[in-house]
Amino acid sequence: MSENYKRVLLKLSGEALAGEKKTGFDEKTCLEVAGQVKELVKSGTEVAIVIGGGNFWRGRTSETIDRFKADQIGMLATVMNCIYVSEIFRYSGLETEIFTQFECGDMSKLFSKDEAVEALKNKKVIFLAGGTGHPYFSTDTATALRAIELECDIILMARAIDGVYDSDPKTNPKAKKYASIPISEVVEKKLGIMDLASSVLCLENKMPLLIFSLNEKNSIIEAASGKSTGTVVTAE
Repeated sequence: MSENYKRVLLKLSGEALAGEKKTGFDEKTCLEVAGQVKELVKSGTEVAIVIGGGNFWRGRTSETIDRFKADQIGMLATVMNCIYVSEIFRYSGLETEIFTQFECGDMSKLFSKDEAVEALKNKKVIFLAGGTGHPYFSTDTATALRAIELECDIILMARAIDGVYDSDPKTNPKAKKYASIPISEVVEKKLGIMDLASSVLCLENKMPLLIFSLNEKNSIIEAASGKSTGTVVTAE
């Protein structure tokens, strides 16, 4: 795996930012993430971020709510997350910009590739909130789509688990962890590192990924410098 990526898309789960509470925000965790990203920006790495909304909303949980509306609530959850984490980043001395696919008053800018790339080149951390702006697509889809659009070198997926396994390590103590695996095999075996549509999008556009644990010390810095012990998902 090459080192010192020039431009990365960092995918953070909402649950990871909630810490042990599992809901809302854990400020200590967010400050730790901000500190690591600040080091990346200082080293010359351009950072775009997508945050899931699972610390507030996990999709339709009741038949009383239409799927379309449930997905809209999820989009707004990601906007809340990006506003909060952006402010933590600013407190930590970083410059940020929030982009969405739909109007949010003065809370964000409408996504434009040209404006997003310009912000990255000016050493701003950009937050890509609101998913794709459409129902039936997850933040995984937004992650793949934006990474491809912004011509990122790699997608860094920070999770509670430290890589890709052949089965669930929580239920199978003998589960095998992959050091590296082609995205085509992920699609074929439906390993679930992201939803199938997103995996196919990465496959078709040759976008590599790195799956790693957010809970390990300096894991984001290690991932962006090619030193992570997570799983490399190659664009094959």
